[in-house]
Amino acid sequence: MNQRYGGKYSPGARPGQAPLQAARPARSGARVNLLFLLPFILPVMAFRQGPVGLTADLVAFGLLLLAAWLTREGERAHEAWEARTIARRPAIPRKIFGAVLTGLGIGLAAWAPGGGLVAPVLLGILGGGLHLIAFGPDPLSDKGMEGQDAFQTERVATAVAEAEKHLTAMREAARPVADREVMDRLDRFATTARAMFRTVENDPRDLTTSRKYLSVYLDGARAATAQFARIYGTSRDPQARADYLALLDDLNTRFTQKADALLSNDRNRMDVEIEVLRERLAQEAPRS
Repeated sequence: MNQRYGGKYSPGARPGQAPLQAARPARSGARVNLLFLLPFILPVMAFRQGPVGLTADLVAFGLLLLAAWLTREGERAHEAWEARTIARRPAIPRKIFGAVLTGLGIGLAAWAPGGGLVAPVLLGILGGGLHLIAFGPDPLSDKGMEGQDAFQTERVATAVAEAEKHLTAMREAARPVADREVMDRLDRFATTARAMFRTVENDPRDLTTSRKYLSVYLDGARAATAQFARIYGTSRDPQARADYLALLDDLNTRFTQKADALLSNDRNRMDVEIEVLRERLAQEAPRS
């Protein structure tokens, strides 16, 4: 379904409505999409060759498509890793595997029955190397866990990962509704929620008081979004839409208040630590 264009001066725009400050171009953009298009030249060429050449080109076609998929997933995982303050490295280095498969696919596509192996091997190495240069390697280390309690950081990383799944599920559930204002409000709430996630990651001690926001509230919001999409998608009931938008506004307000409270607690803790340190320095200062 199409969505109506909406902007600052469009009908229904709210005064003072600013674009999302945290919005950034996705890593998995046009470059990755191009990887899915280029291999389709191989099936066209494959059926002009004998059985051996046909098989080689079709296998190369499959390898290149698999490499494109791994690269896209690797870019998404890399983007999620960059967005978080505390994150574990991806369990599978998808982009590196994608580079290896790209090299294999290019080498196999360049090989011809009865021909030598030097040129295909060199082309495969060149293709894999260029892929790695273009997209870079996967994150190979954990982030934000140095010098911190491993148990606490693991708890925070797990809780934030589950909360991110709820946000993703909310957006996927609302997408079929094809309502720009709904998606804009949903994106605005997701930005607010992620700002709170970063606050919790910066101080794992905040996890205990924030757990219901990361799990209970977001799980309820996910269920409400799925229910709204089911009802509004079939009936286009304006009251259901108004109720859902009101829910998103309320969630946005509550999560903003919680993030502010967490920041205030962090400042209070810092003030206490500074005061304690000053008292110790005053006690230990040499007396003349």
